[in-house]
Amino acid sequence: MAVQYLFNSSGEWIGFKKGKFLFDDSGEWVGWFPWGDNQAVDTNGSYLGEIVSRNRFFKRHYAPYRGYPGYPGYPGYPGYPGYPGYAGYSPLPLGMSDVNLKKVSR
Repeated sequence: MAVQYLFNSSGEWIGFKKGKFLFDDSGEWVGWFPWGDNQAVDTNGSYLGEIVSRNRFFKRHYAPYRGYPGYPGYPGYPGYPGYPGYAGYSPLPLGMSDVNLKKVSR
């Protein structure tokens, strides 16, 4: 299963996607992708954010409710994802903001 590294608008690595699960940069499970698209929810089923431009993870200021996503089951230990480095600056899309995945997992 391939790892997809995710960055904020400053280019800092904030987490990664492995399969349908979302982890912060220390490997803590913080959410998942229940609908098979780029929109993620936290472990309680609340909107968390979405992948934009292949490797950026941002949160919409307004995201329509898509229904309760259920519970995926515990993902287990994802393994060490490595360190992807710095991705470079990317402007925030209109109506979106950065997500601090560390605060989600605590």
